[in-house]
Amino acid sequence: MTGVKAIRVYLCVDARGVNRAFLLVRLTGASIEPMTGTRSPRVDIAHRRLAHQHLLTSTLRQPADVVRRLGAVQAQDYAGAKWAVGMRTRGRVGDAAVERALREGAILRTHVLRPTWHFVTAADIRWMLALTARRVKAAMAYYDRQLELDDAVFRRSHAALTRALRGGHELTRSELGQVLRRARVGETRSQRLGHLLMRAELDAVVCSGARRGKQATYALLEERVPPAPAHSPDRDAALLELTRRYFVTRGPATLKDFAWWSGLTVADASRGVQIAGQSLEREVIGDETYWSDARARSQRKSSVMAHLLPNYDEYFIGFKNRSAIEQRLGAPAVMMRDALPPHIVVVDGQVVGRWSRTLTTTTVAIRLRLLTSLTGAERKAVASAARGLGRFLGLRVELGT
Repeated sequence: MTGVKAIRVYLCVDARGVNRAFLLVRLTGASIEPMTGTRSPRVDIAHRRLAHQHLLTSTLRQPADVVRRLGAVQAQDYAGAKWAVGMRTRGRVGDAAVERALREGAILRTHVLRPTWHFVTAADIRWMLALTARRVKAAMAYYDRQLELDDAVFRRSHAALTRALRGGHELTRSELGQVLRRARVGETRSQRLGHLLMRAELDAVVCSGARRGKQATYALLEERVPPAPAHSPDRDAALLELTRRYFVTRGPATLKDFAWWSGLTVADASRGVQIAGQSLEREVIGDETYWSDARARSQRKSSVMAHLLPNYDEYFIGFKNRSAIEQRLGAPAVMMRDALPPHIVVVDGQVVGRWSRTLTTTTVAIRLRLLTSLTGAERKAVASAARGLGRFLGLRVELGT
């Protein structure tokens, strides 16, 4: 069996109490190593993803280290995205440390990969936009036409924004709306203004500036971000880098998962894996092919571990198929039934409920909505996770259901 690294057989009991055997074959080595376990393949996938996303332990000291390692962190929920970054740092830095990284420009918030905001690092923003912006613009083309936005309008908008922001100026969305109205770019009602600013981000004209109180600002990317290296990565080099970042931190994952997350075509995703070669490991589980970091080593936690993950966390939003983390629930897709994904409660890699929070000046009230029963040890782990959020925010925790 040349090329087979390992055969792994999973023995478990299905919902009807029937013993089942699941076969997993790793295909990137030369030896055969039979292994047995008691977890189903999907549960094992979830545990491995926990480790690869630095949710079990982390060596990443700074918020920007987390964002760079993950490639990008979905960030339309600004507060939730900061918590997603903070919980993945070694020692779990506080909200102020993540905010400082954003204020100083080590982390930027912009539209990239898909038509939504992400955190990316200053070192990555240029090549990541060059790789993925074309697909995002194509996805927005229909809506742009409905708003009477064409290349000529975008050019006038970009020029007006550049004039207003040049010299280190950082302006809010409403202030830039006034700039565009004075420049006679056309109607700048909320939706149209949003599209104009998104296109300026995708074309590498603007990026996030330092926040002004609770308001986001925009800055010129060429002034906010250090100049690009003399030899910027070509498309294949950028594709390889994004492919590695994704599968190292989110594997085991499929090509469809990667294409969903990156906004690239499945053909581009497949080429990225091809270029990555033996740095990625291929696994066949059932009728699905998964890829992950070939150098990854298994991490196990002997005690129960829980996480209060924010909505849009990369642990679930980074995958097209999220069934691996829903094995304790009676029905699939619990995260996506609402218009917006909820904050989710995760125990040992599996979704067990939802949570919400209410802030005062001194406390964070966390309310749980559990969707399955928990053991005493699991409840203690959830309470510990809640205290972790309190430490991140610097607030006293009130936990209830």
